[in-house]
Amino acid sequence: MRKYACDKLESYSGYIGTKQLLKAGVTNRQIAALAAEGLLEKICHGSYWVNKEACRKPKEYKAIEVCISDPKAVICADSACFYLGLISTEPAVLSAATSRQDRRAMKMNFPVRRYYFSESIFEEAHQVVATDFGSYQTFDLDRSVCDCIRFRKSIDTYLFDLIIDAYRERKDEQEKRLWAYARKLHVLNEVQKYL
Repeated sequence: MRKYACDKLESYSGYIGTKQLLKAGVTNRQIAALAAEGLLEKICHGSYWVNKEACRKPKEYKAIEVCISDPKAVICADSACFYLGLISTEPAVLSAATSRQDRRAMKMNFPVRRYYFSESIFEEAHQVVATDFGSYQTFDLDRSVCDCIRFRKSIDTYLFDLIIDAYRERKDEQEKRLWAYARKLHVLNEVQKYL
């Protein structure tokens, strides 16, 4: 029975759901055994990563996995600045945003800092980033910098300084968006202080 489950798993790589495994003929008991052996890594309820040497997790695996756990989650603040290329140092804690009504659990294999937003400002500036292993949502760079300033007390000081310095060095036309977000998020004075 174990060999059958392992053989079925051979045809898969990356992320896989329980429904997909069951449809392939792998039982719940076999899924649990494969996870206990380390052939499957549990991401969240109903989702796994197929552990194979030939297939390594992507750079954005934390963002992808948070969005697998909660499809409405949006990567924000310092984490969005990292994934969007403003900084090259990955934050130790992933920052994710959800609407205040979204109370889905985010029990991940890595630390996550969750921010709750009112519905009116949560819907602003989402973008979807597609990867070979799945997609994730992130706020755009200008919104993320505003969020960093807004949440500066919970962000590592070194990372905060990197983000502010890197954003100051950018010379593009999107700065108008930064000021619009600052007004909408009620952090205009703080943004003016840092930028």
